[in-house]
Amino acid sequence: MLTRTFEFKLKPTAEQVSIFESWLIACRKVYNYALAERKAWVNSRKCEINACSLEKEYIIPADTKRPNFASQCRALTQARKEFPELGNVHVHVLQETLKRLENAFVAMWDRGHGFPRFRSTNRMRSFNFKQMGVNPHGSLKFMSCSELKS
Repeated sequence: MLTRTFEFKLKPTAEQVSIFESWLIACRKVYNYALAERKAWVNSRKCEINACSLEKEYIIPADTKRPNFASQCRALTQARKEFPELGNVHVHVLQETLKRLENAFVAMWDRGHGFPRFRSTNRMRSFNFKQMGVNPHGSLKFMSCSELKS
């Protein structure tokens, strides 16, 4: 299967710039929260059962499954209902942020890369759209900036 990637340089208005910046802030918050959730799960499994300190270790039930992309996407659906700033962002943008985190964990386990880091405002500079509107006949429909609303 051949995947085509298109990269466009946008020239947004001042209003659109503020919308995109709020989307980047929301993406960074989702990424950091999901990373903190995964890191807490990993840290809760690090110590031996007879050597855990209650002050320094995470207490997460033993039957809690490891957070993964699917479980965090389900949690994202609930979070979008609870937090209006997440509801303003297109769902595919937030899912791609979680996919970026999943790819970082896969790279850590499979290729020996380091543990993923939390993102500061300077380290989260882009967002992706999973679907841009491909019709069944294969031609690509390009979106304008006005269509990038949720």
